[in-house]
Amino acid sequence: MLVSLLSVVLLLFSIACRNNSESQGVRPRQLRDVPARRLAFTFQADVQPAAGLMADETKAVIPAIQQDFDTHRQDDALLRTVRSPDGQRALALYGTADEPAQTFRIDLYSADGNFLRNVTPPNLAVVFQDSVAWSADSSFIAFVGRKSLQAEPSPTPVEPFAPTLPSASPDLPAPSPTVAPAFAPLAVFNTEQVYLCNRDGYDLKPLTTRDGLIYFALAWAPDSHALVALACKESEWQAREKEFKLPAGRPRLISLDGDERLLDDALAEAPPVWSPDSSKVATAFGADIGIYDAASKAPTQARIGLRERLLTASATFDEKSAPGKSKPADSPNKTGTTPPSPTMDATLPVSFNPIVRLEWPSPDKLYIETAYVSVRSELIKTFSRWHMLVLSPQAAVLK
Repeated sequence: MLVSLLSVVLLLFSIACRNNSESQGVRPRQLRDVPARRLAFTFQADVQPAAGLMADETKAVIPAIQQDFDTHRQDDALLRTVRSPDGQRALALYGTADEPAQTFRIDLYSADGNFLRNVTPPNLAVVFQDSVAWSADSSFIAFVGRKSLQAEPSPTPVEPFAPTLPSASPDLPAPSPTVAPAFAPLAVFNTEQVYLCNRDGYDLKPLTTRDGLIYFALAWAPDSHALVALACKESEWQAREKEFKLPAGRPRLISLDGDERLLDDALAEAPPVWSPDSSKVATAFGADIGIYDAASKAPTQARIGLRERLLTASATFDEKSAPGKSKPADSPNKTGTTPPSPTMDATLPVSFNPIVRLEWPSPDKLYIETAYVSVRSELIKTFSRWHMLVLSPQAAVLK
C-alpha cells in the first residue's frame, strides 16, 4: 500500500509539472511572438476605417520651403516636401526644365526653410514621390531612382589658361567662377533601384543593384531596421500599363546592408505594410492577404483567402444599396461610364473588387480597402469599401 500511494503522488506531481511547463512555454505573451502561419482571424465587412485612414496622404508643402523656391529658385518647380519624423529636416522634391515630367530631384532643407545641400546628383533621376521616405528614427532617407535620361553633354575642349586681367572700367567687376556641387561617384542603373543616404544627405548608395527589375512601393519598418518593397520585371510593368492597371510586384525585404529576401513569387497588387511591432509584413493578391514574418530566424508565412467572404459581403452591400432590386453587373458607375473592370461578370456583385490598400494601425487589426482602380490620364478609384481582419493566435497555440 505504501508503494502504491507513493506512485500516485509521483504521478500527480509529474502531471502538474508538465501542465505548468506547457502553459509557460507555449502561450505567447504578445502577438509578435506568434508566427504568421499560427495566426487566426475574424473578418468584419464594411467597417468604418480607423481615424486617419480615410484620406490618402496629402502632398502639401512646407510654406517656408515654398517661399524659398518662389524667391530664389523660380526655374524649379517644387512638387512636394517630406518632413523628417523628428521635425528638424525636410526633403524638397522638385522638377527642372530639362527633365521629364515623371522624374524629379531631391534637396535637403532645414524645417524652417534653409537650404542645406543637394541630395541627388544630375545623373540620377528620382521617381515615385510616394516612395521617398524617412526612417522612423530620422536617421536615413530612402527613395527610388534610375539613370537620368538626359543627354550627357559632350566634353568641352580644354582651352589654354589665361590669367584674369583687371577690368578696364572700375564699374565692371571681374567675372567670378561658378562652383557646382561636388558628388561622389555613384552607380546608376537603367531600371528603378532603391537608394539610401544618411540624414545629412551624405553616403548615398544603391541598396539594390538588380538592373532589369523595377522597385517601387517602399515602406520603412517602424523600428527602422529594414525596408519592404515590391519589384517586377520591365515587361510585367509595361503589360499592366497597357491594360490601365496599377503596377504589381513581388514583395521582398531589404536590409540596410542591401541583403534581400523574396517573400512571395506571386505578383502583389497592394503596397506592402508593416505591423506596428515590425515583426510582420502584409500585402494583397487580388482577394487574398499574404502575411510574412520579418524578424524571425525561422520565418513563416500565411495566405488568407477572402474571396468567398468578400463576395458574400458585396452581395449584402448591393442588396442594402438597392433593396428589392438587383443591379446588373454592367450597370454604370457614378461617372456615367462602365469601367472595364476585370472582376465584372454577370454572376458577381457590382461592388465586388480586389484589395488595393492595407493599413495595420494595431497588432491585432488589419484594415482592408477594396476598390476599382483604373490608371488612364489620371488615377480613378471607385466603389471604395473598408473591411477589417481581427488577428489572434490559433487555438493550438493557446492550448
